[in-house]
Amino acid sequence: MKVVDILRVKGGTLFTVTPDEPLSVAVTTMAERDIGSLVVMTHGDLIGMLTFREVIAAIVRNGGSVGNMLVRTVMDDHPLTCTPETEIDEVRRMMLGRHARYMPVLDGRTLMGVISFYDVAKAVVDGQDFENRMLKAYIRDWPLEDNPQTAGESKF
Repeated sequence: MKVVDILRVKGGTLFTVTPDEPLSVAVTTMAERDIGSLVVMTHGDLIGMLTFREVIAAIVRNGGSVGNMLVRTVMDDHPLTCTPETEIDEVRRMMLGRHARYMPVLDGRTLMGVISFYDVAKAVVDGQDFENRMLKAYIRDWPLEDNPQTAGESKF
């Protein structure tokens, strides 16, 4: 399974923010949209990720307030990225290695979407459920045949 399979199911809704936007505006967007991340874009290019992890750390550093901080001062400016053709197992390893919950998907320089660790876990579980159903159907339809242990045995 590849990232493109997740994007196909998830859809293409993207939420972005500029680096010079006030953090308070970004946090409001995240809360109103019930999303855990925003892609930081400038001139059509991805330059960072803003997640609740960075927001919470910034608020703690700022004495419990968002204050006048800008997205640029808080964002992860080296986010993990993947392509639509990246295998899900590789994405899972990458996300686990960096404790990343969100990953932008780029096709060249074009932002195709963002996948979350939840999206990856759901895709894996759904794939395993499908495989289990197919195996159970196969076993249920197993052809009956003579038991090879009893065929040809003599009864003394």
